Amino acid sequence: MRRHDLLVLGAGTGNALLDDRFASLDVALVSEGPFGGTCLNAGCIPSKMLAATADVAEAVRDSARHDVDARLDGVRWRAVQERVFGRLDADSREGEQGRRDSEFVTVHRGRARFTGERRVRVDTEDGPLDLAADRIVIAAGGRPVVPPVVADSGLPYETSDTVMRLAAPPRRLVVLGGGYIAAELAQVFHAMGSRITVVEQRDRLLEQQDESIAEAFTEAVRGKWDLRLGRELTGVAGSPGALRLTLDDGAELTADTLLVAVGRRPNSDRLALEKAAVEVREDGRIEVDDRLRTSAEGVWALGDIATPVPLKHVANREAEIVAHNLLHPDDPRTMSYHAVPSAVFTRPQIAQVGLTEQEARSQGLDYAVGMRRYEDVAYGWALEDTTGFCKVLADRADGRLLGAHLFGPQAATLVQPLVVAMTAGMTARALAEQPLWIHPALTEVVENALRELG
Repeated sequence: MRRHDLLVLGAGTGNALLDDRFASLDVALVSEGPFGGTCLNAGCIPSKMLAATADVAEAVRDSARHDVDARLDGVRWRAVQERVFGRLDADSREGEQGRRDSEFVTVHRGRARFTGERRVRVDTEDGPLDLAADRIVIAAGGRPVVPPVVADSGLPYETSDTVMRLAAPPRRLVVLGGGYIAAELAQVFHAMGSRITVVEQRDRLLEQQDESIAEAFTEAVRGKWDLRLGRELTGVAGSPGALRLTLDDGAELTADTLLVAVGRRPNSDRLALEKAAVEVREDGRIEVDDRLRTSAEGVWALGDIATPVPLKHVANREAEIVAHNLLHPDDPRTMSYHAVPSAVFTRPQIAQVGLTEQEARSQGLDYAVGMRRYEDVAYGWALEDTTGFCKVLADRADGRLLGAHLFGPQAATLVQPLVVAMTAGMTARALAEQPLWIHPALTEVVENALRELG
């Protein structure tokens, strides 16, 4: 059995926490999947690169709004893929080679599972390899959820891990799910020319967003996607490329491709964590404290396998916290999830931070709402935008920002001053009145929503 000072399970954000500060240690890095994890290979980065391409295509299709006569002759899908994955696959390979060339990191390829306290067996191509370490960081990520009705059908399906590498855009794509992954990928393939049908159990898309956002987005895509809301998939039949999908109301859909995007789950069930005395929550997340320590001595966890907010920028901050606490155990830092922003890169774009209005209402808070539309400000006129808006919530008693929600172009950028204000504890009035807001930039919609609070 080989012993290391530090063992990291996962080559996504787990790999990112290792830098030259650990050069004095004997470090092992274990990974079954490609370096860079979900974000680089099948998540945040490729999907946003494809979304940016989709935006260009949609802008051409919508050019008449600006009195521009333009025609979209097509999207060169294979060329787009080569541009996206040619770069990302190279980054993944270079990342792995960089670790292999490191003087203090040993890379072990294969699936890991615990065999005891701070003991791991890795199933490598050359056979099982037993490792032990003084300290372990678990950053083994998550995977798409596939319901039994699909998994047991014996017919092919795609997930967010695979669909972006299809040889060609499907002619008829059925998307199972109505969350942000489903929405982003539906938007990408709609822009590439696929006919999109979305099957979602709830009555609106993006139900975890603020109710105003969920309603606005559902209406925005209703005219271009076939929405089957409040419906469940009950059967999958047919043959590869000619699928027949049955819904609980008896309706039958035909498709050449089925994309399953109903959520993701942590990979904790693959690690035999019970043998390491690492406690797991009912939802599969590893239990950690605010220092990101697990219930087992000398074991930390971060990222999708443990976090309450499975987003890459959150995992990056968690990696910073874990790295510091490994190096400075007498001066530990804690992780805060107070003001976590997120964005959905659809068309229209969406961003949020803090509470939704339905959450504020369910908590019995006394709050005020300010809302201004893009068409209320000069740059909104320039964009000819008639659907976008900014919505902010603030505590009536002390003016603290409770939440903010944006729907429209540049939403993921416009939300950032609101994130900073919430993090710093600024009141809505201070944020509206103290900084100068550029005229006629689109940021004026944020300023005016804040002033709408009164």
